[in-house]
Amino acid sequence: MTITDHPLVGRARLLAAELLVPEAERVDQEGVPASHVEAVKRSGLLGLNAPAGYGGWAAPPAVMREVTEILAGACASTWFVQSQHHTPVQVLARGEPAARERLLGPLARGELLSGVAYAQLRAHPRVPVRAHHDGRGWRFDGRVPWCTGWGLNDVLLLAGLTDDDEAVFAFVAAREQPGLRPSAPLRLAALTAARTVSLELDGLRVPDDSLALRLPYAEWAPTDRAKTLNASPAVFGIAAAALSLLDDDTASPLRTRLADIRTRAYALADHPSPLERVDERLAVRAEAYAALDTATTAAVLAGGGRAMSLTSRSQRLAREGMFLLIQGQTAETRQAHLRALGER
Repeated sequence: MTITDHPLVGRARLLAAELLVPEAERVDQEGVPASHVEAVKRSGLLGLNAPAGYGGWAAPPAVMREVTEILAGACASTWFVQSQHHTPVQVLARGEPAARERLLGPLARGELLSGVAYAQLRAHPRVPVRAHHDGRGWRFDGRVPWCTGWGLNDVLLLAGLTDDDEAVFAFVAAREQPGLRPSAPLRLAALTAARTVSLELDGLRVPDDSLALRLPYAEWAPTDRAKTLNASPAVFGIAAAALSLLDDDTASPLRTRLADIRTRAYALADHPSPLERVDERLAVRAEAYAALDTATTAAVLAGGGRAMSLTSRSQRLAREGMFLLIQGQTAETRQAHLRALGER
């Protein structure tokens, strides 16, 4: 079976063509509706990387990337909401048995949608969220700056650090409750539709059977770093969508350049040692974002004055491209990208 023949790729293309693309400009202005989430749940796409034994597809990375490109190019807000789900699935697959047996099946089958609240771990050695075990369960205190999909997610994978520098991941219900207070939805330059809030944690209690994973921060950090070194497949999806708005003569050389970068980026992503060839990974990542910027700029130029309308697809794609610049950003990737910009 080729990548394009995989059932989930076909389902993603159908979802994009019938729902996401026609509704994308409205969603961008009004927010991702619950009906979009229900459509994603029914499609089976939430089980992309879930173990087959729990009702998932255990799809290979190449299929995961292809689906990401399709969804991001169709409606980045909907893509971003559902994209949060796949990390909790991966964590549960290797995590604590009690939480795994209770939650992995419903998450794999698309019965539940999970969000995430763990990016604050990247602020280490600062500790925005503290986790503490008091003999009766876990207590979380602090502030989560970003939590996407609020009002759409069923559960959240929340992370904090202990006094012993352990990273603790636990599942909580995605709703306001004693010890957890969400902010008003954040107004952002792009992807406001994805319903992002911050969370104030003040003595949030989590029972032991909701613990998903506990490991030293020094063990977690290299795995997380590896995720951020490569170009996101969403970059290629949004760039391809922008190029589709151009005439063939203009788009052809840009597509050739994008395809070359994509080939090199995915070859690095498939390298068996994810923390080798770091400089090359960062350089290709910066090239991918430069190609995205060129593609979305060209789409805006081709659209002329109409591109300034909030109903314009080209300006939406340009703003979504801007969002990807900081999505999953670390100090390392930021500095590498800034250096690359200075060398252009």
